[in-house]
Amino acid sequence: MASFQVADIRNIAFCGHGSAGKTSLVDKLLNMTGTVTRPASVDDGTSICDYDEEEKHHKYSIEAAVVHLEHGGKRFHLIDCPGYPEFINQAIGAMRAADTVAIVINAQSGIAVNTRRCFSEAGKAGLARMIVINKIDGENVDFPALVASIQDVFGSGCRLLNVPIGTGAHFVGVASCLEPPADAKGAVMDPAEQYTPLIESIIEVDEKATERYFEGTPPEGEELQRLMTQAISAGSLIPIVCCSAKTGVGMQELLKELGRCGVAPGQAKLKARKDTAEIDVTPNPAGSLIAQVFRTRIDPFVQKINFIRVFSGTLKPETVPASTARRGVKIAQVFQVQASELQPIESAGPGMIVAVTKSEDLHTGSTLGDYVLPPLPFPKPMVGLAVSPKSRGDEAKLSGALAKITEEDSTVVLDRDSQTKELVMNGMSELHLQIVQERLKRRDKVEVVTKEPKIPYRETVLHVAEGSYRHKKQTGGRGQFGEVHMRIHPFPAGTDPEQFCNSQRFPSLKDFKHDPETNYLWVNSVVGGTIPSNFLPAVEKGFRDRMARGVIAGCTVVNVATEVFFGKHHEVDSSEQAFKTAGTMCFRNVFQQAKPVLLEPIVKIEITAPGDKLGDVNSDLSSRRGRVLGTDSAGGGLMVVTAEVPLAEVTTYARSLSSMTGGQGSYTLEFLRYDVVPGNVQQEIMKKAVMKEEEEEGVGANGHRFVRPANAGIACYDATVSHP
Repeated sequence: MASFQVADIRNIAFCGHGSAGKTSLVDKLLNMTGTVTRPASVDDGTSICDYDEEEKHHKYSIEAAVVHLEHGGKRFHLIDCPGYPEFINQAIGAMRAADTVAIVINAQSGIAVNTRRCFSEAGKAGLARMIVINKIDGENVDFPALVASIQDVFGSGCRLLNVPIGTGAHFVGVASCLEPPADAKGAVMDPAEQYTPLIESIIEVDEKATERYFEGTPPEGEELQRLMTQAISAGSLIPIVCCSAKTGVGMQELLKELGRCGVAPGQAKLKARKDTAEIDVTPNPAGSLIAQVFRTRIDPFVQKINFIRVFSGTLKPETVPASTARRGVKIAQVFQVQASELQPIESAGPGMIVAVTKSEDLHTGSTLGDYVLPPLPFPKPMVGLAVSPKSRGDEAKLSGALAKITEEDSTVVLDRDSQTKELVMNGMSELHLQIVQERLKRRDKVEVVTKEPKIPYRETVLHVAEGSYRHKKQTGGRGQFGEVHMRIHPFPAGTDPEQFCNSQRFPSLKDFKHDPETNYLWVNSVVGGTIPSNFLPAVEKGFRDRMARGVIAGCTVVNVATEVFFGKHHEVDSSEQAFKTAGTMCFRNVFQQAKPVLLEPIVKIEITAPGDKLGDVNSDLSSRRGRVLGTDSAGGGLMVVTAEVPLAEVTTYARSLSSMTGGQGSYTLEFLRYDVVPGNVQQEIMKKAVMKEEEEEGVGANGHRFVRPANAGIACYDATVSHP
């Protein structure tokens, strides 16, 4: 491999919506430069970048593919990213490795859902952006209207670098706007008219260049290139180039502009942290090693492959510190990547994108070196399926297969519900989870059964209540005895435990413990040893056991404070088990008297839909107990509706939205908070929980059957409860 200076390296991620032709563009660039000589076609299943079996079957990208080529004295690392919103994590990871993002737009369909998402994510990452309009050879292309739409949605900084000569079957070339030809016959737009706004966007970053321009001296040569790089890095210029990957028209010009508009490593501002010190990352080959894993792939043959971007220093075979390893990670070999092929190299300097294998301590987001880079901002998956193996005895096999999936896809999150015992697989959408199931079946030979998961409701209280419970059992020999007196308090999320304890003025405060996961506060106010200290952990364990199993609907209890202030014990019959049982039942009974309520997850939903469907979308949200927060224009005739809605109402929203908008709508979910469930909904949920408990034949917490009062869905033992 030839050695390249940092200034001659270009790392470019190709992003955009599905069917824009990103993969075909990258394949064509590899063929044009002679880097890969075999034919490549997405439709024929011979694509260089779409090498995964699922990708060949579906004929669209699922994973980000890394390739490299050399042209014009420059080294290009190109990353072909999936186009469907379900796989946005692949694009986000690729953007950490890239310095420039090429947003590819289909000339026929124009700006689509993921086009806007990728443009926005690249902006958040502070990356240089350019726009590639592909498929100019398609039918019914209205190029001027498309350019106007791009400028309306993405800003006036979007400027044409070239314009197509003809469209559709008559697309035969492109004309430069920086060097307009004397005769631009057949050009869809006059390139000379695009020169002035283009130059003005370029010189905006330099006051002296602006003065000289208005005095009649426009920038040229090296100064023009320098100003273009600055303008693109600053975002004042977002160049637009035109081409057709299918016919090859405009591809040579695209390759030239990738070298000219793509910024060199180090232009994007990135900070690294070591302890409390923070530094700007600079591409210094002799500096400290700073590199990050931006993608992980589990290969059936090579096993684990970590794709790494080197930002500073030199990565070579040796043991290096890593943010996810205690004793450092041994790098056995460094590889350059060409889609599915790995080629060993001696080392990799700043700006290089490489891979290492069989490093189990490295994961997506891991930083190599003494400094730590920011984590990758992956979205939180909100669509879930409860999964179980189709064949009995495949539980261990499924567990291992899912571990591989979560290792290579950070937007697949597993959650085992302690209440329902369900294993819930969360992803970005139904399509995303479908692809995961296909991969489980093909790669790991595991088939799963899926169903809609139960909504993760929570239980809490609104009032303070006080009560006691005596557990007493004598059947011959040593008996069981334990008595617990407690109060339960509402403990809202965000409350400071120490301030809360001080505000309550407990008669005696021996100790308190806070569990941030459930926002549970344990307070010990026992005086005089009425409950011996060696039995208090058993009482707390009893409380936690009841909290995990729920009281009114079988859901985890959160946001409560429990105060144990009195009790009784027996020198012979008291035991840890007796006090655990007393604690469990006391918590259960007192909880019921403190005005218990159910909490449900509320999510923020952002829906992008055509403007003429806005009424249908708002009406549907109202029927789902949603609250519209605002409506904004997304350009191109699209509107964005922001609302709050219970998660339970949008678990299958993708189907409804597609039906309402004719497949043109999309949405994102983001968890906001837990809120109280309306009374009528709560009654339905509790009714189902009672029926389930009755099916279990009314077995109490201590394993004994209990009698259920007609006015409650719980068991009553020897207990007294009162409001203080």
